[in-house]
Amino acid sequence: MEPQLQMVTNIIDVASEFAIAYGLQLIGALVILLIGLKFASFLGRRVVALCERRNIDITLSRFAGNVVKIVLVMIVVIITLSNFGIDIAPLVALGGAAAFGISFAVQGPLSNYGAGLVIILTRPFTVGDTVLVQGVTGLVDEVTLAHTILIGEDSEKITIPNRKIVGEILVNSDGHRIVESQIVIAADSDPEEAITAIEAAVSGLSGLAADEPVQVGIHDFSFGGIILGLRYWVPTSRYYRTRYEVNSAAHRALKGAGIELLKAGGTTILATPPSS
Repeated sequence: MEPQLQMVTNIIDVASEFAIAYGLQLIGALVILLIGLKFASFLGRRVVALCERRNIDITLSRFAGNVVKIVLVMIVVIITLSNFGIDIAPLVALGGAAAFGISFAVQGPLSNYGAGLVIILTRPFTVGDTVLVQGVTGLVDEVTLAHTILIGEDSEKITIPNRKIVGEILVNSDGHRIVESQIVIAADSDPEEAITAIEAAVSGLSGLAADEPVQVGIHDFSFGGIILGLRYWVPTSRYYRTRYEVNSAAHRALKGAGIELLKAGGTTILATPPSS
């Protein structure tokens, strides 16, 4: 039992010597670490609150608060390690090399964050706007640093990486979307009568933008026919429903007025409306 007792005594002696030599230093480092972490969290929250009082976008406010918090935490960790006598120069060099290598692996996400920051700062659109980008259209539901979420008419969520938005042609039409249709009537029909009939039938429909009048007129001419153009604004959330209602009303109005549509080979032809 004496060898075991001697080993325990040696362990106690070593622990006592370590506590005497480094105890206060260890306690001081832990205290600095805890105070630094608390202060970093406090200052991060203060930055977010300050940005919100200045009416800065919430996403940018949180981003600024997180950046301040992370920077302070890194400073506190470096101070804590230096108190233990650890040379931090190799760690800094290793961290720089690791960051350089990681930057290639996360190039896509980082580019999304950079583009998201550009969107938040320049504000080409805000939540509730209707945007057309990369061939998709929807209401802006959320803008984050990584991506932008659109809501389609059928409540589907469309997630677009921010790097696909910045630098592209972007159409912002607030909360509405324009509809452009074309109807081809026979050449011997009275276009003014057709225009009047369509205007009377369409203008009374609900769902159209109240501050934008319906535009109906002669759009172009074709062989044996006259092309009428129909343009109006609708809420983005009911784009197709309103478009179908307007087309049905226009067709009934032309039929009621005795206006014939252009026929070829016995088939009624409606010009294919351009994409809007």
